[in-house]
Amino acid sequence: MRALQFIAFCWLAIAAAAAERPLILAHYMPWYETKAVSGQWGWHWTMNKFQPDKVTNGRRELASHYRPLIGAYDSNDPHALECHALLMKFAGIDGAILDWYGIRKHNDYAMIHRNSLHFVKHLKRAGLKFAVCYEDQSIKHMINGNALPAAQSVPHGREVMRWLQTNWFRDSAYVQTGGRPLLLVFGPQHFTAGQWPQVTAGLQPTPATFALPHLTGQMPGANAFGWPPVHGGKRVTPVDWGKYLNDLDQRAAKGEAIIAPVFPKFHDIYKEAGLHDSYGYLDDQKGQTFEQTLDRALRGKSRIIQIATWNDYGEGTIIEPTKEFAYRYLESLQRRRAKIDPNFRHTPWDLRLPVMLYLLRKRDATLAPRLNAIAQLLHANRTAEAKVQLTALWNGK
Repeated sequence: MRALQFIAFCWLAIAAAAAERPLILAHYMPWYETKAVSGQWGWHWTMNKFQPDKVTNGRRELASHYRPLIGAYDSNDPHALECHALLMKFAGIDGAILDWYGIRKHNDYAMIHRNSLHFVKHLKRAGLKFAVCYEDQSIKHMINGNALPAAQSVPHGREVMRWLQTNWFRDSAYVQTGGRPLLLVFGPQHFTAGQWPQVTAGLQPTPATFALPHLTGQMPGANAFGWPPVHGGKRVTPVDWGKYLNDLDQRAAKGEAIIAPVFPKFHDIYKEAGLHDSYGYLDDQKGQTFEQTLDRALRGKSRIIQIATWNDYGEGTIIEPTKEFAYRYLESLQRRRAKIDPNFRHTPWDLRLPVMLYLLRKRDATLAPRLNAIAQLLHANRTAEAKVQLTALWNGK
């Protein structure tokens, strides 16, 4: 009887530890296009300057200082989305925050919306959650581009919020906090403090809103989410970003529900692309920046952590596997997740499997039936079996 009581106690302790840990989410850009999938190289790979068809010494020319380990991919490619969702799952990430521009056809907003819808399906298949970071600057750009009358700004905002409530906020996989759907706004950069209550009027329940720390006053009731504190073209030192995180900690200590930021580096390509001056630079410190910000976030009071970002190649804040850093960041995260969650048992080898799956899908389309079966094993966490089969296929057996 005592043995059974001890086992029950252990399981309760494990469940309690899992419940206490913060939710780890990755900010995700669903905006890449390749010629092979979309018929053209999209702006985020070219920025109207770089030529991805040009390959020099094995290095494809992209609008980034860094290169995806799986190669430049398309955000509408189900194989890439499958790979990303599985990598997140095996790294210990609980879900993605989609960088989202709404539902109107203007610039690349409709493409981003379509790709977001597709990625949500892959996230849910992997057992992961999702939320939205709404770019309300899209309203400003639509007005300036004569795609939306200025007088329709607030009505359009309400339409967007109603779409979110109907289609995503009520989804069982959508992130909830305090019984309310999570909504980040990157800014706000358009709507004023007087307009936001009109935009969100009628939502039931009202979303739990989070804005950038210096702009929460422009969004009544919003708390703050952190971001890499790069601005003014300056080189941001560990002392600088440490002070920024201290300020967020002080706000959390006073009762504000802060979303803690984790970031690996910041090294944008904007100056080289001829768009504008660089926003600044934040050094990787050979991986220490990511580890230090992650450890700090895990120790803090925040119940939600946002990694900035999974794949913003233009700003160089990527944690997904790259040719420059391989699996550095995901392995660091994996080790820490295992320490705080006794139920998490994925290994560094598991991280290689989604990449192998993706590359094999691109290498030989005739393998699709076998690779689909292996994908089912990966989604079911049967990684040992998947590894044997993927390795055999990789070696041509």
